[in-house]
Amino acid sequence: MMTEGNRTQGGEALPISSRTEMDGPDSEQLAQTGPNDSTDAQWYALYTRSHCEQLVRDQLWAKGFRLLLPTIEVWSRRGGLRHRIAVPMFPSYLFLYQMMDKASYLEVRKARGLVRILGERWDRLAVVDVKEIQAIQGVLSAQLPARPYPYLREGQRVRITHGPLAGVEGILVQSKGSKGLLVLSVELLQRSVAVEVDCTVVVAA
Repeated sequence: MMTEGNRTQGGEALPISSRTEMDGPDSEQLAQTGPNDSTDAQWYALYTRSHCEQLVRDQLWAKGFRLLLPTIEVWSRRGGLRHRIAVPMFPSYLFLYQMMDKASYLEVRKARGLVRILGERWDRLAVVDVKEIQAIQGVLSAQLPARPYPYLREGQRVRITHGPLAGVEGILVQSKGSKGLLVLSVELLQRSVAVEVDCTVVVAA
């Protein structure tokens, strides 16, 4: 988990690995939520003040909400020493899995540090595509290095055919030789992360 002392301030930061904070009732069940989930719950994006992602997560988790705060670990230099810290994969954003009604909306909005839930109003909230959440969870479960990457609107969409990311789709950005970067995006946030993949195990989606 991130704490006040874990923030990146100055010095170099080199991405090394990724992990996730996924908490709340039935968090194990939440990890396997798919497009055929029988509930009416959906994924929503919460926009927070800078460095308040963990603060918002803790408050809502204590109230029983189910949340996903994906993080990446980076190298940070402070006081002449290098150490690893966890930072949000999508700074100022975390995800809420909830069957949203007005009461739930108002309860979420009470969280200190929360700016808003993306969308027009409580009954017209923007929904994050479950496949995008699953792609992010796939990278986190595989514990592959990931780093922030500029959001892409153009490029070839591909699907990984073998290995720990088999079935995951994203935008392939060619790198050197047989190695490339698979860019996973959340359209609602206009944010992306990239993970290095073997180009020989991808096909056009």
